[in-house]
This record gives sequence, C-alpha cells and structure tokens, in this order.
Amino acid sequence: MEEPTPTVYLVDDDPDLLRALARLLQSADMKVATYASAQEFLDSHDRSAPGCLVLDLAMPGLNGLQLQQALEQEASALPIVFLTGRGDIATTVQAMKHGATDFLTKPVDDTELLAAIDSALATDRLRRRANVERERTAQCLATLTERERQVLELIIAGKLNKQIAADLGTVEKTIKFHRGNLMRKMDVRVVADLVKLAERAGIGKAPPI
Repeated sequence: MEEPTPTVYLVDDDPDLLRALARLLQSADMKVATYASAQEFLDSHDRSAPGCLVLDLAMPGLNGLQLQQALEQEASALPIVFLTGRGDIATTVQAMKHGATDFLTKPVDDTELLAAIDSALATDRLRRRANVERERTAQCLATLTERERQVLELIIAGKLNKQIAADLGTVEKTIKFHRGNLMRKMDVRVVADLVKLAERAGIGKAPPI
C-alpha cells in the first residue's frame, strides 16, 4: 500500500515568515500546513498523519518548548525542527533531549532548512514503518497457542528441538510440529528471521537493570 504524503507543519506567529516558509517548501514539492500559534496547531492537526513540525521557539501564549512538551504527553513522535531568533545552549539542549531533530537560528538558510526537514521526514517515515512492523508482529504473536509461545521462547533462548522437548516434557516430534506451526503463523521461513521478530517484540531480551 502506498504511503500517504507527509505534511510539513509550520508554526510561527510571524505571518510574513510563515508565508515565506510555506512558499519555499511548496516550491520544493512539499505538502504544507501553516498555523499562527502553537495552540492552533495543537487543537487542529491530524495526530495520525505523517510529517514533521517546523516550530518557532518564542511565541506568545504557548511557546515552542511547551508545545513540544504537550505533544510528548500525548505520546506523539512527530519530529520537530525548531526555529529561533535568540536561542541559547541550555534551550537547545532541552529541546534536543526531548526529541527535537534540529535547532536552527533565524534568519534560516533555505538549503539548511530543507535538509533539516528532509531528515525529520525520513525519521518519521522510519518510525512509522517500525510501528507497522511491531503491530504486525503483535498480531501474529496473538495467534500463537500457549505451547507455541513456550516453544518460541525456548527457540529464542537458543535451544534445539531435543532440548526444548526435554524442558517441556514431551517428544522431539511434537516440538517440530509446534515449531512448524508457529513459524507459519509468524510468516517466517528461517529461525534467524523468527529471532529478529521476537526480539523486536521484546521476547528474549534481558530486563533493563
């Protein structure tokens, strides 16, 4: 299925700059949506749509960092490129710690801005693909029986069919049957791919210390 066209969301209280940035991005064949305030964006943007946010740092009302925090509380992974006329190191560090992909100083160089947006959109695209893969893996895992799940966990632990049979108190032939079923349900042909899928789903990983 073809991926939807990403949107570059521009948020700035300077109408002239907003228009100029929109023209620049449209000339680069990008889909653009503009907002005059952080609150306007927060109230109306489509949270499921792909894209990135180009965000002014200093605005009346809700400022850029506060909008970033609000999106973080919503568990939004929308990449953010900050623009500022008077940034400082502490603010930059805070923004980057909370997931900003770039922090540019006004007046921003067109080439630098377009490169930052391209990078942010690439980040969003990779995150969304990873989410789709995780959801697909979770759906496959949900189809496994309890015994198939036990066999899977022991395969991930590196055990052979004979060892798994001994651990589960059954015979190797039965384990081969369960193993074939779970690989079919997980839509993989080789154990290496099964291990990768399981690890992405958090199976077989050591708990964090």
